[in-house]
Amino acid sequence: MPVTALLTAVTFTVVPDATAHATPNTPVGGEALGSHGLVRPAGVDAPPKTKATSYVIADLDTGDVLAAKDPHGRYLPASTQKMLTAVTLLPKLDKNRKVRPSANACNQEGTAVGLTPKMTYKVDDLFRALMMSSGNDAAMALAETNGGVAKTMRDMNAEAHRLQAYDTVAKTPSGLDQPGQSSSAYDLALIARAGLANPDFRRYVSTKTAKFPAPKNYYEISNHNKLLWRYQGTIGVKNGWTSKAQGSFVGAATRGGHTVLVAIMRHEGYFWEEVAKLLDWGFAVRGKAQPVGRLVDPLPDTPPQAQRAPQAAAPTGQATPAARPSLLDASASRQNGSTYTIGAIVIGGGLLFGLVWLGYGIRRRRRL
Repeated sequence: MPVTALLTAVTFTVVPDATAHATPNTPVGGEALGSHGLVRPAGVDAPPKTKATSYVIADLDTGDVLAAKDPHGRYLPASTQKMLTAVTLLPKLDKNRKVRPSANACNQEGTAVGLTPKMTYKVDDLFRALMMSSGNDAAMALAETNGGVAKTMRDMNAEAHRLQAYDTVAKTPSGLDQPGQSSSAYDLALIARAGLANPDFRRYVSTKTAKFPAPKNYYEISNHNKLLWRYQGTIGVKNGWTSKAQGSFVGAATRGGHTVLVAIMRHEGYFWEEVAKLLDWGFAVRGKAQPVGRLVDPLPDTPPQAQRAPQAAAPTGQATPAARPSLLDASASRQNGSTYTIGAIVIGGGLLFGLVWLGYGIRRRRRL
């Protein structure tokens, strides 16, 4: 029995796992997406030039990334972060629930839809204001309705983790700049893809104009996404701007039953025509060019009893919790031919010593 157990231990120690986890530094979506430069398929024309520092062009239906530039570069998201706010809170809040916003919510700086604490609004109205008018007041009102800003930040970061958007760290529900807040063009594409799978989200981002409640009847609000009027087939999604973040935008359009998405970050100014050309390029090469990566699927839901508290996003260059291999996997991934040989010698020597010691023990018992 001791010999059998020892042989079993040798088998599981020496033989490496052929399906070992990827190394911690493997970029989400594919090795090529770790580049800070332009990543493009061979055999087709290069994507049109853009002043955006970072972008992703993807086939939303298949998840194929068609081209990218610095896709995992971390930048301030500005109001494109409101996509994550909506994706996180839509399943949690009853859209028919009525809310009276706080003075704090109504007095948020930056873009606002014009909430007043003298009125009550449906959650549905607040989501419309969030995604159409980019209302920072609506973002805060929704966060407070969800149990407060701190809870909403935990929920948003947990949702980013579930989507495998590991470049994303949410500090505000509106996207107003905060130290440590970040996202990437790749993550924005993941978040937009998840949002567009929700019928309510898709309805908000595709609506051009709507009536919004006011103390005296209503007033009309308009979607900030100019491509809804300018680009055939546009279905959303969201733009953002702060002086520190500069311009960010995610746009998606459907033609011939196929949907192409473009996410850009850190653009210095007017980007609508550039995004339209990137979308044109995506439709032209979709299905013809070899993808340079893929948009990954969300992580499977974890049973409640197995859930853990979400961990803070890892700084650039460190593994995310989901990407970290176990100690055994990491050990196996670092082994090569030399280490296997040395390991075999050490284990073989240990086995021989064990057999000698076992024989000595048996002889000693016979003498006694």
